Amino acid sequence: MGIDKDQIQTQDETGELAPIDQVEERVEAEMEKLTGEAKKLVGEGLQDQKLAQEGERLMEEAERKLKQKEEQKSED
Repeated sequence: MGIDKDQIQTQDETGELAPIDQVEERVEAEMEKLTGEAKKLVGEGLQDQKLAQEGERLMEEAERKLKQKEEQKSED
């Protein structure tokens, strides 16, 4: 009794991401969101409208990525 190597499918063959890769993408999006929030707050504190707008843009982009990841997760 052993493992039949012909019946084993790898994640590459199924197209499935490894759990660490799934988490890594989410962590990157969370970090981008925090960076955006920090830039926005610094921009507001320094009264630098351009920096505040860049921070707002980064936050929105990161939130969109997180939402996409949640939707992909719920579809699987």
